[in-house]
Amino acid sequence: DFCLSRGLGDVYKRQFFEYYYDNNMEYKPSELGFGVEEDFRGKYRASEGLVFLGYGLSDRIAIEFEAAMIQASLSKSSMDSSAMPQKLSESGLGDVQTQLNWRWLKESDRRPELFSYIEVVFPHHKNKVLIGTGEWETKAGIGLIRGFVWGTMTVRAAIEHAGSTTDLGEWAVEYFKRLSQSWRLYLGIEGAQDELEFIAEVQWYLNNRVRIKINNAFGLTSKATGWAPEIGIMVPIY
Repeated sequence: DFCLSRGLGDVYKRQFFEYYYDNNMEYKPSELGFGVEEDFRGKYRASEGLVFLGYGLSDRIAIEFEAAMIQASLSKSSMDSSAMPQKLSESGLGDVQTQLNWRWLKESDRRPELFSYIEVVFPHHKNKVLIGTGEWETKAGIGLIRGFVWGTMTVRAAIEHAGSTTDLGEWAVEYFKRLSQSWRLYLGIEGAQDELEFIAEVQWYLNNRVRIKINNAFGLTSKATGWAPEIGIMVPIY
């Protein structure tokens, strides 16, 4: 984790802009307040600005906070006869969440690094069905990191709880490679239940602490978001 690697007392701020493009988003009108208990596929578009803060309490423990402002719309399916408007649009506060990360074991010649994390998403704007968070959501995960000559591999998995439901959460297999002093490459496969996506990212280090990242996520299954590009900058706060 970036915050853990930087150490005690460091505070980092990231600002991101992300766009979502999905022509095949699954939705159920009843879950949006329009009564019909049937699944349809609609067109989803959203643009989101995010602010991330990370603080390294030590070289083993770090805390993160993230908040988003989002503008989203869902165009209903031609097969949908519910009272849902042809295009449902909402804007305002998106996900607000915090995460605690800790490193159990540092990597050595004989073993990978072992880490865990706990994430909490705060409920808000329950009346905004597209962008609000109706219930407390929690996630607990564990992962391994191992460096090789050809790059660094990470595997991680989590369980999540929302309302009265506990299920397998997000899992990922990730690859990271330093291409030069200024450029890094990240590739990952990330999934959650029946959603699976491929992520490709380049990171440009302007100096030892400031970096810009350009990220593209592509849905590999029909229920995953079709395309989600992201651009962001990370800077230290002194």
